[in-house]
Amino acid sequence: MNKKVIDLLNAARSRELTAILQYMAQHYELEDQDFGKLAHKIKEIAIAEMKHAEKLAERILFLEGEPTSKPDGVPKKGEGFVEMLKTNMGLETTAMKMYNEASVVCAAEKDQISKEIFEELLKDEEEHFNYFENVKDHIEKLGAAYIATLAG
Repeated sequence: MNKKVIDLLNAARSRELTAILQYMAQHYELEDQDFGKLAHKIKEIAIAEMKHAEKLAERILFLEGEPTSKPDGVPKKGEGFVEMLKTNMGLETTAMKMYNEASVVCAAEKDQISKEIFEELLKDEEEHFNYFENVKDHIEKLGAAYIATLAG
């Protein structure tokens, strides 16, 4: 059992749990407002985050640790489109920084499997960040015309 690696895995799990709660709250709000296309994509990302949380828990259990069930933040609700996307980009940026640093520590601790998990998650978080950034840029540049494409 490597406490340092387990602590990193649990910190990542807490971050993933926060992202799940945030994205699902947004999914429900957007779905209720009839922005189904954006709601569906955010739900897909939430499900990817759920898979990340599960992968982290499995690794923690393998290392004989106790997976946390506490998110490290509280979901924000009632945000406008741009604010919502900035919130999401912040979650992804924090995760990317955390996972980059964790992969270095795991390598130093000679835990190649945990290192690879963090690298795999990092790739997904970069894709999520890119999606949120692109939608935010479209909304800022095209405004209501682009937002109308997200309805239904």
